[in-house]
Amino acid sequence: MLVYRTIPARATSATVLAIGNFDGIHLGHRALLERLTTKARAMGLPAAVMTFEPHPRELFSPDQAPARLTSLREKLGLLAACGVDKVYVVHFSRKLATLTADEFVEHILVDGLAVRHLIVGDDFRFGRGRGGDFATLQQAGSAHGFGVEAMHTIDLDGERVSSSAVREALAEGDLEHAARLLGRPYRISGRVVHGDKIGGRIGFHTANIQLKRKRLALTGIFAVTVSGLGEQALPGAANLGVRPTLGQDKKAILEVHLLDFDRRIYGQHLTVHFLHKLRNEMKFDSLDALRLQIARDVQLTRQYFAEHAHG
Repeated sequence: MLVYRTIPARATSATVLAIGNFDGIHLGHRALLERLTTKARAMGLPAAVMTFEPHPRELFSPDQAPARLTSLREKLGLLAACGVDKVYVVHFSRKLATLTADEFVEHILVDGLAVRHLIVGDDFRFGRGRGGDFATLQQAGSAHGFGVEAMHTIDLDGERVSSSAVREALAEGDLEHAARLLGRPYRISGRVVHGDKIGGRIGFHTANIQLKRKRLALTGIFAVTVSGLGEQALPGAANLGVRPTLGQDKKAILEVHLLDFDRRIYGQHLTVHFLHKLRNEMKFDSLDALRLQIARDVQLTRQYFAEHAHG
């Protein structure tokens, strides 16, 4: 899959394009991407996605911007797995936001990407002041010779599948429901970095995963699996949050204690799959109290894996 950081002034080849933030790549996104790749193959053109970095709400209202479900690297990996050929990561700026709907169509869709068919969500809005909608795109398609279709909402047991619904399930600790909406367990990827070594001093070595998120979609203690260390994912217990007993700067961390594992893995890029929430973070009066609770968490994690066929 090819990744571009700019839209060319003049396209060198035509595309079939989908536009969206695609945060999380949930079942609704996957249905849209399946339609995209099917249409692209039928037309003999590359399947392309345009997404935005940062999220528009991070630019205009950063305090109210939602927690990201995926980092850009994670999103790109998921898009590649869905069969996308090209991704245009468009820097969302105030200059871009001033483009009118007509200018967006002419400069980006027609000149820059030579779109022959466009797929968007049924609530897609674009252009200055969100002035463009699906009807605007239909009119533009008729004028410039490209097809337009809206992908309707995907429902799961009567619930609209959306990134917001996934965030809500994660915030409530219902990882099983989040997994149903995503079509897979929620996951976070990152490189193993050196930590403060406190886990080892109290008898529970942990892998500290580098986080590149300003805001977390979930916090707590979890039963997880970790991939990236061999053919099979490994079971473990993870802490995601600020470690209220130990943290002084309240910086969020992700650390995983892998069950029955003692290799040094600094520098490895791992993916943590969140399967079940054990409890919320708690502040303990002493390291001994923390150590006893971690022992209970590890025991509950072993029990979880004994009762469920993950591995």
